[in-house]
Amino acid sequence: MISYAGRRLLSVIGVLIAVAAVTFVIFYVLPSDPAAAACGKSCSTARLAAIRAHMGLDQPLWRQFTDFVTGIFTGRTMGSGQYTLHCHVPCLGYSYENSADVWDLLMDRLPVSASLALGAAAIWLVLGLSAGVVAALRKDTLTDRALMVGSVAAASLPVYFTSMMLIYGVIRIAGLLPYPSYVPFGDDPLHWASNLLLPWLALAVLYVAMYARQSRSSMIETMAEPYIRTARAKGLPYRTVVVKHGLRAGMTPLLTLFGMDLGGLLAGAVITESLFGLPGVGRLFYGALSSGDQPVILGVTLLAATFIVLANLAVDLLYAVVDPRVRY
Repeated sequence: MISYAGRRLLSVIGVLIAVAAVTFVIFYVLPSDPAAAACGKSCSTARLAAIRAHMGLDQPLWRQFTDFVTGIFTGRTMGSGQYTLHCHVPCLGYSYENSADVWDLLMDRLPVSASLALGAAAIWLVLGLSAGVVAALRKDTLTDRALMVGSVAAASLPVYFTSMMLIYGVIRIAGLLPYPSYVPFGDDPLHWASNLLLPWLALAVLYVAMYARQSRSSMIETMAEPYIRTARAKGLPYRTVVVKHGLRAGMTPLLTLFGMDLGGLLAGAVITESLFGLPGVGRLFYGALSSGDQPVILGVTLLAATFIVLANLAVDLLYAVVDPRVRY
């Protein structure tokens, strides 16, 4: 198990270096003037000269890439003389639009995105997995058909449509909940949950449908395996056969799907955060795209890639826990 985890960790490091190289090429090499792209839409001549000095565009590409990568782990002093700028660890760049380190901007917004992603994930996992298991155990019955038709209908609804319907129906018509305004969990847990309930539901509807269909197909395949028939023939309780033997093996494909989905959402859900006015990473990313704030776009890209890679590492390690065959 330890050697397996070590091999996976080494591969994760290699993937992250490759991601850093690709993002460097996209943001530093491909633009005709990387400094102008980093400065945004409104940029004076003096500010453009300062940004060129900060980015070290007069250095060879290999030196620029080395400074870019090492700055993430050791911090970086950008420019010199009157253009000196200190970027602390981990240095993902400096936002000239916001006059702040990109890392600080991301960390200010990350708790909001993490709250949104984790809450929605809990909802879609419980509902999606439950619906899929029930549909699989009642295959070809009215319950199965009703759950799958409902899943297809939910999957066909765009997130923005679901969000607008929830805002209009629950907030404007029924007046059951206030319009979301994020409150930190430590300040008021009840207010935190009530303000995130609608965004959680809006984000979870689509994923519930996908997880219900995936878990149904996995459970149907697993319950037809010979070892399941053997377990039932031995007289084990039906619930034990389903939960301990069927669900444990059937959830393996869902782990991969869950790792990708949660890793991506931790870096922000652009549409959901924008519609509900949540100050998360996704909304920051949308604002950076609108204003041409290249350092923030680069920082969010690296953050999303890191979350997805780490989520997949966690999934691989969970495979070794769920399925003993992986350890060998």
